[in-house]
Amino acid sequence: MIYKTLFGPVPSRRLGVSLGIDLVPYKFCSMDCVYCECGPTTDLLFERSEYVKVDIVKRELEDFFKKGKYPDYCTFSGSGEPTLNSKIGDVVKFLSENYDVNIALLTNSTFMYDERLREELKDLDLILPSLDAVSPEVLKRVNRPHPLVNIDKIIEGLKNFREETDVKMHLEVFILEGVNDFEDELKKLKNAIIYINPHKVQLNTLDRPGSVSDLKPATKKRLFEIINFWNLKNVEIISRFKSRREIPSYSEDVEDLIFNTLKRRPSTIEDLISITGLNVSEINKYLDILEEEGKIKSETGERGVFFKVP
Repeated sequence: MIYKTLFGPVPSRRLGVSLGIDLVPYKFCSMDCVYCECGPTTDLLFERSEYVKVDIVKRELEDFFKKGKYPDYCTFSGSGEPTLNSKIGDVVKFLSENYDVNIALLTNSTFMYDERLREELKDLDLILPSLDAVSPEVLKRVNRPHPLVNIDKIIEGLKNFREETDVKMHLEVFILEGVNDFEDELKKLKNAIIYINPHKVQLNTLDRPGSVSDLKPATKKRLFEIINFWNLKNVEIISRFKSRREIPSYSEDVEDLIFNTLKRRPSTIEDLISITGLNVSEINKYLDILEEEGKIKSETGERGVFFKVP
């Protein structure tokens, strides 16, 4: 079976080997984050609907698990916001009732204010929500959200979910130099973190160019300065990938396919999707490792960010 909603399993810096579940079409999102490695949002939405039919997702999951291979996590992620799909709770329930597998969600947090959604997500094992800014003006610079997105509702929703469930919460804060790392915003982020009380806070920054050029990644020194400034016990920097030889189920065939494609000609992510037929998130995981090992590099061209063999 050729999967339309599943991708991987792929190596993940935080989740080991992860089977991705993509519940929305390419770049359907409630934000248009400047750092997004999947490119600009094409459909900026704030209405939950069954954008991808869950019956298709369930059939694909049944086919995948028939093979007897269990990833470390089944992860709702992809190229858009998973909670835009109004039936995400059906898939969470289907997984939790039928398979002995960890379930995770990567989310931009915009719909966590919704009590019904929080109920749908109660059977997750891990939620990795984002919170990159507290000030509305900084939120607009970093995340460029749909006009109906409300930062106070996001923070309150995350706090409520943390209190209502036993789901582990690892809150991600994406730091961009000169954009959201100044003292006043860091103080507001610290207050929000204390209020939400996540199990862990994970600092992240750019590995490669985002959807907007000229963004500056935070240095490791700067990230440690932020950790010291906050003086909180549960903050860490998202680590780089281990060697691919240490990652179970890492597909050398996929690596070779992407590498050989780039060796023939420089390509954008959109080019690689078209050429390989792979999901954008799956491609990104392998690009991360190839860049880390110095086999490829990225640079900005007329059509966006290109990847090539040096």
